[in-house]
Order: sequence, then C-alpha cells, then structure tokens
Amino acid sequence: MTTEQEVDEKEQQEGEDEPEADVRPETDLVRADEAPLAESEVPSQLGATRHVLAGFFAAGIAVAYLVGRVLSGTWNRLADNPWVAQRAPFVSRIAEDERPTLTTLFGAVVGISVAVYAYRRADVRTWTNEVAAELAKVTWPSKKEVTNSTMVVIAASAFATVFLALLDRFWGFVTNLVYGS
Repeated sequence: MTTEQEVDEKEQQEGEDEPEADVRPETDLVRADEAPLAESEVPSQLGATRHVLAGFFAAGIAVAYLVGRVLSGTWNRLADNPWVAQRAPFVSRIAEDERPTLTTLFGAVVGISVAVYAYRRADVRTWTNEVAAELAKVTWPSKKEVTNSTMVVIAASAFATVFLALLDRFWGFVTNLVYGS
C-alpha cells in the first residue's frame, strides 16, 4: 500500500522530468513576438477591456453634452433676466451665438475630467472589468436564431391581433342583437 508521502514524492519526481512550460499570465493583449495566426484564429486585441474603455469614453461624452446643454440654457436664461443683467452685466457681454461654443468646451473639460476620475478609481474600474468579463461569458444568439425568433414574434402578434379583432367584432354583433341599435 502506498502512503500519501510516497505519492507526493513520485509526483514531484515526475514533475522534475518534464520541461517547464512557458507560463504567461492571461492578458487581453497580444504579444508582438508571437507567430501570426490564421485569420480565423486572430484574437481580438484588448478583449473585453475595449468595451470597458468604450464605456468610459461614452460616459465622458454624455457628461460633456449634458453639462454643455445645461450651462448654455442657464447662461441664456440669466442673460435674458433684467435683474441679473443689471447686477451682473458680464453675463450678457458675450454674444448669444458664441455661448454654446464656450459651454460645450467647458462641458468637454468636465466630461474628460469625470471620465478620467472614474477610470482611475480602482473600485469603479474593478466593477466595470467584472461586468465586461461576465458579458464576455454570455452566449449570444446567431443571426439565424434571432431572425427565426423575430419571425415567431411577428407571426404570434399578427395572429393575436386578428383573433382579438374578430372577437371584438363578434361581441359587438352579439351586443347589437341583444340591446338593439
């Protein structure tokens, strides 16, 4: 009977005989010195990370747009207010057609700042990377499956529409017979 110690020693000896494999940490980036792969085997560069970066970029654009629009609307309202124009004449010094440009630039600075701040926070970046990793595990339907499912939904909706329309006509006819028109 073999003891656990003997099994461990045997496994250790077998491991010493085998050459060590080239162990690299799993990353989304492709190394430049690797041999080129066939077109069907080419991995997507940046993997799920590209979706995370695109999300931060989109969030920055959204913040920039919203800040620019809110600032522009607020500035125009303040400039049109006689009380504010009298006490703060600098608000209406800039022409109305130049205000959107300035507020958009300010919004862009705020949007970039918010996106960079959010990206540099470790907890936010960890959360977004986990979300992207989970979404990468999702098995998305093929084009044929989506087309078939869409056709089933359209056919079922059309059938339900016709069926309910016929029921409505039938009960309308019955109601007219009972109550008279």
